[in-house]
Amino acid sequence: MKSILHGVAGAIALVCIATFWTSTVVAELFLAPHDVAAVKNAVLTGMWLLIPAMAMTGASGFVNARGRRGGLIEAKGRRMKVIAANGLLVLLPSAFVLAAWANDGRFDTGFYALQVVELLAGAVNVTLLVRSMRDGLRLTGRVAAR
Repeated sequence: MKSILHGVAGAIALVCIATFWTSTVVAELFLAPHDVAAVKNAVLTGMWLLIPAMAMTGASGFVNARGRRGGLIEAKGRRMKVIAANGLLVLLPSAFVLAAWANDGRFDTGFYALQVVELLAGAVNVTLLVRSMRDGLRLTGRVAAR
């Protein structure tokens, strides 16, 4: 049951981050400034789902790994530390600042510079979450090891 909870929470987190990232890119490239602000506000609202999903993923992964060692387990642990740090130190603060600036209509160089940082950090987290999901599927035998 714990591994199912871990997988579901991880999948929810991955879908949230991928949705935030894709919505941001689409809004920036194809929509009006007020739509960009709406997307930024929606991302902040979505944090109410993402943050508990990430916490549940980390906690259940820690419990599932208790007493186990090995390359895949240790790789997943290292990735989770980077994902958490990236989320707490870059993505969450950026989401608040970008939403505030978008709501104020401040679409200047600072906005777009921070937007690029946020998109890069989001891409890193998506990549790391996909790799951890792949390794989790290998650990459970649902996907054959290389």
